Amino acid sequence: MKQTFFKSIAFAAVAFGIAACAQPELPQDNYYRLEVTAPAAGTPLLNGVLEVDRFRADGLISGRPIVFTEGNGYLSEYHYHFWVEPPVDLLQDAMVNYLRAANLAHHVVTPELRMKEDFLLTGKIKRLERDLTDGTKVAVELEIGLKSVKEDKILVLKTYNRVLDQTTKGVNGAVQAMNAALADIYGEFLNDVRS
Repeated sequence: MKQTFFKSIAFAAVAFGIAACAQPELPQDNYYRLEVTAPAAGTPLLNGVLEVDRFRADGLISGRPIVFTEGNGYLSEYHYHFWVEPPVDLLQDAMVNYLRAANLAHHVVTPELRMKEDFLLTGKIKRLERDLTDGTKVAVELEIGLKSVKEDKILVLKTYNRVLDQTTKGVNGAVQAMNAALADIYGEFLNDVRS
């Protein structure tokens, strides 16, 4: 009986030791898209082909992990929250879809179509981040340029900046706020082209 009791205690101790060494389950990876609300269609303003180049970005902003800051110029990446594609591609695709919906030009294309462009749109992502410094906000800053290729003339060159509060919590709320910021920026750019 004593021997059975000691065997039971030894077995329980070994089982407890194995359970204590087990790793906790890792969080699941989450992937996010950018979805910019389409504008109302207008009459084509640009006569010809408008090519939207791939956006440029430096450092952390060009990667797939979503970036956040807690102040003092220090940026970090989330470990389990990613864009479905790099932001340079997501913003290009969003701009193409936005300008097609707005009917800004007869054709809005990407360089992959290898068409002779009449107008060229370029963009640089300066900020695309969640800001945890003072509450929870998002910061989006883009430099967008539009050039007439035929005339070799800049039509618009401007830096657009939005800082918005999150209306819902978490990274998903940050992505929703980034979508709203991009819709504002793309709308302001469209107005600049039309004016």
